[in-house]
Amino acid sequence: MTDRRRIAPLSEFEEATGFTRALRVGDRIIVSGTTADGSPPPEDAGEQAEQIFRQIRSYIEELGGTMADVVRVRMFVTDIADADAVSAAFTRNLKATCPTGTLVAISGLYHPGIKVEIEAEAVVRAG
Repeated sequence: MTDRRRIAPLSEFEEATGFTRALRVGDRIIVSGTTADGSPPPEDAGEQAEQIFRQIRSYIEELGGTMADVVRVRMFVTDIADADAVSAAFTRNLKATCPTGTLVAISGLYHPGIKVEIEAEAVVRAG
């Protein structure tokens, strides 16, 4: 059986549904869709993205990786007008790593104040 580790659940929702926010299987770390914390979240999509990248960094580090291990990022925005601000946050956090990236506009997210959701995948380097 493959070694599977996950970060501790951060909400009752995760425990009730069996949802895992970040999971490591072998050398791969998969971070599920992550949104900005806070009630309400920051109004600015760029600020939300910055907060999300900080959260993603903490999940990856907790599972033994670094942002340099990120190989793929998927970004979802509820308004394509926010694409530049979210892309700028991506650049500040991952430009040196040059992972693949996708940014798409979607019709909505779970909470009306949430403008951005981001997923990430990393492959942890040996050694």
